[in-house]
Amino acid sequence: MEEDLFKQQMRAFDRWKAELIQVIQDYNHWLESHGRGDADTSVRLFDVIESLKSDHLTVAFVAEFSRGKTELINAIFFADYKRRLLPSEAGRTTMCPTELFYDHDEGQAYIRLLPIETRLQDKSISELKKDTDQWKTINLDVNSPDQMVEALKEVVTTKNVPLQDAIDIGLYHDESPRRRKTDDQPPTEIEIPQWRHAMISFPHPLLQQGLAILDTPGLNALGTEPELTLNMLPNAHAVVFILAADTGVTRSDLDVWEYYIKEYRGNGEKGLVAALNKIDTLWDEMKSEEEICATIDTQRREVSNSLGIDLSSVFPVTAQKALLAKTKDDHELLEKSRLIDLERYLANKIIPAKQGLIRDNVVGEIGELIRNNRNSVAAHYKQFKSQLNDLKSASGKNTTLIQHLMRKAREKQAAYNSNMEYFQSSRRTLNQHAKLLLNELSLKKFDTVATNARKKMTDSWTTAGLKGGMMTLFDGIRDTMDIATRHADDTHNQIISIYQKFEKENELKALDPKPFSTDKYDAEMKKLYEQAEEYRSSPVTTMTEQNFVVKKFFISLVSHARDIFFQANQEAETWFKDIMIPLAKHVTEHKQILEQHMETLYKINESKDNIASKTAELESHCRKLAEQHATLDSMYKKLQNPIEGSSDDDQSKQAASA
Repeated sequence: MEEDLFKQQMRAFDRWKAELIQVIQDYNHWLESHGRGDADTSVRLFDVIESLKSDHLTVAFVAEFSRGKTELINAIFFADYKRRLLPSEAGRTTMCPTELFYDHDEGQAYIRLLPIETRLQDKSISELKKDTDQWKTINLDVNSPDQMVEALKEVVTTKNVPLQDAIDIGLYHDESPRRRKTDDQPPTEIEIPQWRHAMISFPHPLLQQGLAILDTPGLNALGTEPELTLNMLPNAHAVVFILAADTGVTRSDLDVWEYYIKEYRGNGEKGLVAALNKIDTLWDEMKSEEEICATIDTQRREVSNSLGIDLSSVFPVTAQKALLAKTKDDHELLEKSRLIDLERYLANKIIPAKQGLIRDNVVGEIGELIRNNRNSVAAHYKQFKSQLNDLKSASGKNTTLIQHLMRKAREKQAAYNSNMEYFQSSRRTLNQHAKLLLNELSLKKFDTVATNARKKMTDSWTTAGLKGGMMTLFDGIRDTMDIATRHADDTHNQIISIYQKFEKENELKALDPKPFSTDKYDAEMKKLYEQAEEYRSSPVTTMTEQNFVVKKFFISLVSHARDIFFQANQEAETWFKDIMIPLAKHVTEHKQILEQHMETLYKINESKDNIASKTAELESHCRKLAEQHATLDSMYKKLQNPIEGSSDDDQSKQAASA
């Protein structure tokens, strides 16, 4: 059925990932069975498989208060439970950011709640996620809907705290919008969320298949938790921004859109959707169906113009009626709710886009390993084929020809020994270059840069101090990346010269070492800087500026930048290991082939009766190598398999890229 399209695509996506995992497992088995495996490669393949299993397709939902955001999540993803799984009662005033996913490692349902008091710590949410002791855990009984609903209500609980506590936590200050200008005195107590962040692991089929949902509070929370803006929302694969038909696009809606969503996507409108909710408020019994549709279309165009996005990215819906329709299996009401259009967009646009990212990463990493082995097998096939032709030409010939072949084999061995001296000497030089590269990209180096930036801000937690600290941080990172790039270029140039020498003298072919580049990390840092500058200078941030928020902003900024730096370090380390593996294996195998060939010629020289058996042996080797090449070629092509249900255009593009 049409309304199940998103679920169908998620199931297809899950099957596609399972097939991808199977290809990697088959490749690992091939390596082991042919004596080409090693501990580093096995660990790397295992890590990729685990990453695929735990990978999430994240859809973020953002809205101001009372726009029906959580009801929309219930309607799209959890209507099978025939009730509201997530709390979405009218009148809810506060909520902490909530992540819904399935924790395959834990294998159970739970809620983890981060106390609001952790805002006093100089740690980001991502860092705190690694410290489960700081979270309150509530186990969920999936067989008891009542228990689950009651437990999930904990996410929206609030508490009253003394004014000073609210100030210390960063949820109140003298210029706070909560305080009305007519107030003579600030309140003695403030109502605040009890929890700073919530993580919900739940065995819903969509979540088990890799869907993750980020339920994000409105303007106030976005302003006081910079990590949401700088990290979580930009990393979501789609952002659904919810508006309400009964309020239209308000000033606070525009503030959320302009200062916390649109400027942080970094890819234009891609993955950016507006849902105009509560269109049932426009269902006027005194109007015709055509008049109602015209009114909805008018509001849709107004939303498109106000947000500056294409009309096709604005979806009018009624989440409440859609949830009711799915609960009661009312197809007519579901059609009228228009939820199907939004579900179709998520299924046809977001899932294939996520698949493309995975394929690019896996093909770039595992595909290269498979290609290198395939090319190595092809090179060995050529060597054995050459030996086979020599033996066939020697059949029935005189001893002089055999002696000539032996002389050629000794010359190849001598050339190999000479190349090995060059190889070992070059390897030592390469290790020195790699050490310099990894030192520049070490977390120790980054922490030194971050410490210098923080010192610049220590006595001035203001926007001016923040600007100076940001410049110190990003200038230091840029300088470090430039130095790392020079070391990487030196390393790559030397590797190229080594490969070229072996290609010329040892029949090595089609081994094309890729360079290591910091360009994408430079781009990510530039994007982060632009996002940070946008956040720092936005009118909303200026309006709510306080030392606490500025400090939290810098902590989030450093945490995110550190993650990018760490990724660069890990890729550089992996790159250096990988860059020499194909050549080192080829050198070892080439030596074995030369020794076997020399031994064969000695035996033939002793007795020409050995030619037939050795010819048969080489023919068998060639057949096996041809089979291995075909197997590896098939594995590589399977990495390119399109997801079920993807469009013909997508499939043709994928075929072209393969």
